[in-house]
Amino acid sequence: MAMAMAMASPASGFRLRLRLRPHLLLLAICLASLNVMLVAGCYSAIFSFGDSLADTGNRLHSHRFDPVGRFPYGETFFHHPTGRYSDGRVMLDFIAQAIGLPMVQPYLAGTHDGEDFRYGANFAVGGATALDNEFFRSKGMEVSWTNDSLSVQLEWFKHLLPSLCATNCSDLMSESLFSVGEIGGNDYNHAFFQGRGVDEIKTFVPGVVSAIGSAIEELIKLGARTMIVPGNFPIGCVAVYLTMFQSDRREDYESGTGCIEWLNQFSMYHNRHLLDELTQLRRRYPQATIIYANYYEAAMAIFRSPQEYGFGKFPLAACCGGGGPYNYNHSTKCGKDAGVCSSPSSQISWDGIHLTEAAYRVIARGLLGPYTIPSLSRSCPTIKWNVLDSDDEYSAQS
Repeated sequence: MAMAMAMASPASGFRLRLRLRPHLLLLAICLASLNVMLVAGCYSAIFSFGDSLADTGNRLHSHRFDPVGRFPYGETFFHHPTGRYSDGRVMLDFIAQAIGLPMVQPYLAGTHDGEDFRYGANFAVGGATALDNEFFRSKGMEVSWTNDSLSVQLEWFKHLLPSLCATNCSDLMSESLFSVGEIGGNDYNHAFFQGRGVDEIKTFVPGVVSAIGSAIEELIKLGARTMIVPGNFPIGCVAVYLTMFQSDRREDYESGTGCIEWLNQFSMYHNRHLLDELTQLRRRYPQATIIYANYYEAAMAIFRSPQEYGFGKFPLAACCGGGGPYNYNHSTKCGKDAGVCSSPSSQISWDGIHLTEAAYRVIARGLLGPYTIPSLSRSCPTIKWNVLDSDDEYSAQS
């Protein structure tokens, strides 16, 4: 019997291998496909926190009659208003597109059962601040903007999280990209617009930066491993500020750009404090990749050489506005009674506060290049640079 078994053994083994081979082949194909998927898509989802620079519809869903819900907002790409503070897409849309993910859905537009947010959620709200409204009331300021501060947005995320990953969220957190900002700009905008001086507003900076740092720290403790944290834009190049602080003193302006120098210095002051905070967080949490997005220099590159990037001869003027040297008038709002330029793609500023889709596209390209520290491209080598030049893939999304 032993001999018979021994003699039968090679043949049966051969048949066994034949039976197993298709299954092994199928397994190999599945593993290879999974590996390709993981390599091709660096992140499985994007979660975004911030203000109107990243808002993709939250403000509109909570304030139905906001001007951002009216034409000409959205005219360039979507051909209807979507709640984005632009004529088309914003930076977050381009980053998602380059990574290979769908546009990030606004949290307040979803059902909050997890199905709408398989690829992430956007918690950014137009008008939002890093600090809670109690801070501004303590300074004697009139608070008439949204209460959806950074801490509120973080609570929204924690409320949503269980519907996305039940008990074990480590994979989701570690495989997602978290964008914390831009946030903090409105903390200063609200103060400047209410007549507070720059010296007083500088005292807000440590608290603003601390609030951003606390949010990052909380996300890391929840399991986040990759975060992109933008700094502030050069507000001295923004039409609303150029109009408010218009001066006859040539020394107030930068010679190469026409931007107000002392306001840009304030933006850099915030950014230096933010960079210091991120350095401390990197030392404290070496397991996390915290990427600084240099919005300031990415934007300044355009303002220094606008025509090199395809913009017109008057780069500081708004496209949608109410006249004046910078086509901005506080009493004439875009989405209400302001006129709109014939070619938004040739302008940097959309409504005197926010940028055009064309400007966001250029800045997004810069963030995928030299204006992130450490490089976003190094964290995600498979980023599709070329898709930023094509609108075909996203033409049906809203």
